[in-house]
Amino acid sequence: MASIAEGFNAGSDMEFARFLRISRRSATEVQSHLYSALDQGHITQDDFDRLYGIAEDVKKLIGGFVRYLSTTNRQARPPLTKTED
Repeated sequence: MASIAEGFNAGSDMEFARFLRISRRSATEVQSHLYSALDQGHITQDDFDRLYGIAEDVKKLIGGFVRYLSTTNRQARPPLTKTED
């Protein structure tokens, strides 16, 4: 989540997509930790299956977003700034 937020303010869709790919790898890392938690008896098989599936869904959503960004023509976005009234 933090990588996605950081990348959103990166200034271009290409740079944002780079941060999204990092986030997708982080979801894979979570899946790896789930295996360890299951092997050590910290979570049940049902919990593992549910959480692993959620992480897989997140990876698919991020992948779709990366594909979307790669097909848009926008190369730069204005940075997020707080406007004064």
